[in-house]
Amino acid sequence: MKQILLLTLTLFLFTSAVVAQRTAPPSKAELAQITERGRQLAQYDTAAWHASDAVIATKPEQGLVQRYIAKKEGDVWTVMFGRLNDTRDKFLVAYEATQGAKPTEYSVKRHNPVKEDSGFFLVAAKAIELVLGAFTGEERPYNVAVLPAPSNQVYVYVVPAQTKQDIFPLGGDARYLVSADGAKIVEKRQLHKAIIEFAVPSGESETRAGFHTAILDDIPEDTDVFHVLARRPAVPEYIRTKQFVFRVETDGAITYMMTAEEFTKKPDK
Repeated sequence: MKQILLLTLTLFLFTSAVVAQRTAPPSKAELAQITERGRQLAQYDTAAWHASDAVIATKPEQGLVQRYIAKKEGDVWTVMFGRLNDTRDKFLVAYEATQGAKPTEYSVKRHNPVKEDSGFFLVAAKAIELVLGAFTGEERPYNVAVLPAPSNQVYVYVVPAQTKQDIFPLGGDARYLVSADGAKIVEKRQLHKAIIEFAVPSGESETRAGFHTAILDDIPEDTDVFHVLARRPAVPEYIRTKQFVFRVETDGAITYMMTAEEFTKKPDK
């Protein structure tokens, strides 16, 4: 596959628990669920980015905002900016940014007095504090995203932040499942261990795909999809696990390609 894999990365994946050996590739339904979570992560990232720009443009008062949290209702994202109150039973919303006609357009409403939330945003804020207290990563900036999970629980993702315009990090990330009250970590999944920085090699004008190897689990991760959707240029990603090979398309869809054994035997790889 040298003719299409112009950028090759090696990324080792580790999980926080022993992964059961798979006897078959993941189903289309399981891959679709990973795709959907990855797409939601990418949308969350876009919402947080442009909502933050809109709020900053209003010159917010100091001390009112300690956290931003995004939530999607239908096709519209809303991002709340505020902080937990002293008794940690309310999330105090100072600024509310709502998506407009485009994903990059946000209108901002200032709440004075602050708006008290005891629902999703409270749970998300408590879950973020809990997770950040447990997460250990490298000495670098990280972004946090919260997505709804089954049984009114939430997923909290900790993902390395992009610090340079043309370099896109993949790895060193984790997903936590947190209880419906935001008070307990139910499960931790270390998505990737090492951090790889994606950048188009100097002189390469037509990078067509990326490639990385995962050694301890036999499925792509939510943040593999997020990475493909976020990075530029937009190119697919091939992922080789211990048993299988997958391709993540530029729209986030995941295709099972072949077994790792078949891939190894291909004469054009």
